[in-house]
Amino acid sequence: METYTFEHMQAAGTFIIKTDNGFLHSITVNTTAAGAITVYDSATATGKVLAILKSNVDEGTFTYDCQFINGLTIVLAAASDVTVSFT
Repeated sequence: METYTFEHMQAAGTFIIKTDNGFLHSITVNTTAAGAITVYDSATATGKVLAILKSNVDEGTFTYDCQFINGLTIVLAAASDVTVSFT
């Protein structure tokens, strides 16, 4: 059984989750706000975009199961409540 590390975010901002390669399992949106959630394959909020969850996206778990090479950064444009699972 695969195990994942998680990071929980609750405020608007830029969150550097990991600074090297890894595996993005899922993003769980616990509560949404009026702002997009942008996921980067990068150790900064620039570069290759892995995903964009639109503002006011429905709560739920979004499974990606994909590798990232350069790091994992998530930008919450508003104070959404989000949990990311990764290795």
